[in-house]
Amino acid sequence: MNSFLSIFSYLSFLLILGVIIKNKVKIFQDLFIPSSVIGGFIGLFLGSSFTNNYFELIPSFWQKDISSLPGMLIVPIIISVPLGLNFGNRKKSIKNVINMSGILFIVTFTQLLLGYSIAYLYKSLLNKDLYSGFGAELNSGFAGGHGTAGLVSRTFKELGSQYWNLSQGITVTIATIGLISGIFFGIYQINKGSKNGKTKIIKDVSELPIELKKGYYKDILKQESLGRETMLSTSIDTLAFHLAIIMSVCGLSQISLSFFKKYNIFIISKLSLWSYGMIVMLMVWYIIKKMGLDWSVDYKVRGKITGTLTEFAVVSAISTLPFKAVSTYFVTIFVICLIGLVLTWNIILLLSKRYFKEDFYFERALAMFGTSTGVFITGLLLLRICDPKLESKVIQDYSLGFTMTALLGPILIASCIQLSFLYGFLIPVAIMSSLTIINIVFLELYNKR
Repeated sequence: MNSFLSIFSYLSFLLILGVIIKNKVKIFQDLFIPSSVIGGFIGLFLGSSFTNNYFELIPSFWQKDISSLPGMLIVPIIISVPLGLNFGNRKKSIKNVINMSGILFIVTFTQLLLGYSIAYLYKSLLNKDLYSGFGAELNSGFAGGHGTAGLVSRTFKELGSQYWNLSQGITVTIATIGLISGIFFGIYQINKGSKNGKTKIIKDVSELPIELKKGYYKDILKQESLGRETMLSTSIDTLAFHLAIIMSVCGLSQISLSFFKKYNIFIISKLSLWSYGMIVMLMVWYIIKKMGLDWSVDYKVRGKITGTLTEFAVVSAISTLPFKAVSTYFVTIFVICLIGLVLTWNIILLLSKRYFKEDFYFERALAMFGTSTGVFITGLLLLRICDPKLESKVIQDYSLGFTMTALLGPILIASCIQLSFLYGFLIPVAIMSSLTIINIVFLELYNKR
């Protein structure tokens, strides 16, 4: 218990240090690097990976426990996704939502296809010894972000692979490259687009407020609310209530899945904890809504809880990155990231032009590109640069389109890892190729109605 408290105190210190450094160092502000990423790399330097040849600044058993945290924290983060979902009845914008989610799915399929294709070529043509299951790290790092590293490592761990920590390190490395290059490339496209008349609202990127770069508002009036206080403290704290729902479903999922695995129940026993937990949470949320108790759940509060867990998952994943092992994959990582970045932007821009035309196609492309190389917030960041006051309706369509991929994306990642681990690289290649073609055909038929 003392070790648990010490570890979270240490990770909290790294997060605070990241906030302070981001506030003081302009380059981190210009690159929009999250404080958790900065803190994570400080932890990497302080950790045994760099200093154990000279002195042990951070206990080695801490490092082992910290490296397991992302795999633990990703469970409530992903299981909680369905809680508070409200797709609404906006019939006018449903076409835009379907198109945006369709494009995001195509990017997901393509990134997985690219990762496994390169893995196959490396092993068959170059005879490079890649670990079984390698290939999903590109999509996990780019579209999933640093937090998804825990999902990758947990999936490998459940398969009994000794490379679970290496896969987590590679995913974190790709996520960092994707985040930085995605923001750089996105801002470059905004500068270029504003000069060429592609952006409909902003005409000069220098208009971006300094608060967005630093990551906070000093003016209290500009600071947004964390969410609705659905419960009163005379009963239970609102944050505690939401966290209790999330963790209760995690516990229920773990117990029931263990039962299914014990008796080898068909299909269900093959599911991972978090994918099965998402199904359970969907059922729980459905029951809550049917009982008329949906007023007690606030999607924004839920988001703040998972956001907090994600910050700790990110800083712990980066601070325990197996640097020496990851460095042996440097060329592979570079090739995958370079091709992935260029391919992702061109696919999104091409499809956005085709399906949105003059309906803020450039702004939509930037939002989707941001989330496909970083996280949802990265897409929102690029959108706010070219649409500072969110005057367009892109944010609404983007949020709902992202939600669709957030529900199914993790399942695709885990499925690909499992299939490639058991049957080789070509199975995910064939499946992702088929899904990409099916999705493109669907969008074409849907938009011709």
